[in-house]
Amino acid sequence: MLFIDAAPRFLFFTGKGGVGKTSLACATAVHLAEAGRRVLLVSTDPASNVGQVFGVSLSNQITTVATVPRLSALEIDPKAAAQGYRDRIVGPVRGLLPDTVVAGIEEQLSGACTTEIAAFDEFTSLLTDPALLTQFEHVVFDTAPTGHTIRLLQLPGAWSQFLDSGKGDASCLGPLAGLDKQRDQYRHAVEALSDPLRTRLMLVARAQRGSLAEVARTHGELLAIGFSRQFLVVNGVLPVSESANDPYAAAIHGREQRALAELPDSLALLPRDSVPLKPFNLVGVDAVRALLSGQDQGASVPASTPAPLAVPPLAILVDEIAADGHGLVMVMGKGGVGKTTLAAAIAVELAARGLPVHLTTSDPAAHLTQTLLGAVDGLLVSSIDPHAETERYRQHVLATRGAGLDAEGRALLEEDLRSPCTEEIAVFQAFSRIVREAGTSFVVMDTAPTGHTLLLLDATGAYHREIARQLGNSGRRFVTPMMQLQDPHQTKVIIVTLAETTPVLEAAGLQADLRRAGIEPWAWVVNQSLAAAAPASPLLRARAESERPLVETVVRQHASRIAVVPMLAEEPVGDERLRRLASPTPHVATLEAPSA
Repeated sequence: MLFIDAAPRFLFFTGKGGVGKTSLACATAVHLAEAGRRVLLVSTDPASNVGQVFGVSLSNQITTVATVPRLSALEIDPKAAAQGYRDRIVGPVRGLLPDTVVAGIEEQLSGACTTEIAAFDEFTSLLTDPALLTQFEHVVFDTAPTGHTIRLLQLPGAWSQFLDSGKGDASCLGPLAGLDKQRDQYRHAVEALSDPLRTRLMLVARAQRGSLAEVARTHGELLAIGFSRQFLVVNGVLPVSESANDPYAAAIHGREQRALAELPDSLALLPRDSVPLKPFNLVGVDAVRALLSGQDQGASVPASTPAPLAVPPLAILVDEIAADGHGLVMVMGKGGVGKTTLAAAIAVELAARGLPVHLTTSDPAAHLTQTLLGAVDGLLVSSIDPHAETERYRQHVLATRGAGLDAEGRALLEEDLRSPCTEEIAVFQAFSRIVREAGTSFVVMDTAPTGHTLLLLDATGAYHREIARQLGNSGRRFVTPMMQLQDPHQTKVIIVTLAETTPVLEAAGLQADLRRAGIEPWAWVVNQSLAAAAPASPLLRARAESERPLVETVVRQHASRIAVVPMLAEEPVGDERLRRLASPTPHVATLEAPSA
């Protein structure tokens, strides 16, 4: 594999959710460790599953992977990082200042802004800590999905510029108390990231037009911030041998080859590797080792046809949603499980029934326009663009708070609004506006991947607590966005997963997090099911059979409602194909292998 040859110290794997970044990062780390190198594997994804892959419990402390000599791993846990950051800021003054003052500092440090600062503080230390760099010859980063990775990689430079120009007086004063001391660390981190002799970035994609278009955009954005050494890795490519006696597999293979033949020009110039689809789930050391070795772990097709497991189609859920006439539908899950497609399918079908629908996304890496392929009658489409919302928020603050300030005061306010923390406030306000619309129409929201959606919900919860504190004893009635999310008559949360071990575990973890926030998921959707598609290809049949126990687990242990959506031979884009996923039909999927 070209991307492993002469590997530099820092290796980053990024791309759209669900393309296999974690699997490739883990396989690369194992390969380098077994070649005699000392390797640290790091996840910067709040929804990471590196620990599940190796069967170990990881935290923000370096942990040895016992099954792979010379390999260690850690996960940057945003919440743990934020707590440690708060302790470092508040600890020295606790007991020296009045309790009310300490409580005020803690309140300033309670938001998602602090979480972001703390996480990237840990990230930059991994690039610059001399002791760490002496201990490990390679640091392999399994990053969050694309949009959030770009944000993370921009932060060292963004914060360096912000500190160099001076900081404002309000929104980030508490979090920034510890940042100024790290100025040199951020400068060294920027130098390491932009040095092609020290840093290599792997753009991971699937052989699909949307996935390849996404990494083409990512390539340009990362090139603009100094990542000059990039490789393209196309993961999960169906071997041509599987299409010989299976029209369904042949259609998938043809679709993938057409996507690769139409590779965007900017990607065609990059060094490129293709990794074939495997018939097994990539969990465990043997599985990730086999990913790059060409082995198949002895996967086999069952000799007999199992009894079918009847499950309803997506249309059954859409019927229930439509019956309410209005409401918020939040489609949530791990990156790459197909949230955008399913959100679009639900919205298109609701609009086709003559209902008022607003389809929106809070995912920076989502591309609803490419999924819809044009306007749809009766459907309003939007996105919460962090840059646009931040600028709108800045202009609003300047027009209101800044209206009566003198030149010096306005300059200080403008400086404060240049803080990266301003984005947190702006995105939350946009989210709140959209939630309120659901009182009179349908709002279908395609959310960002799990970890980042939870951070947004944290901000929503913090706002609710502050409003309750201010108005709770006044006798005034109030409704916050969190109260709307917690009301099952106003909000339906649909958790999307794949019939694979890690996505199901991740979805179960998301459900537990939502329940702790007082939000009860309404339904689960198992998407892109091969078992429901009934392929004849031996490789695809092996993967299909591995789905069965996982779907049974979802039915019996997790979901109050469930639908299963088959993997389509055609890419589900455009009005007509999306409606096929969600329109009423007599179809009931049965999870069974086809007769030989």
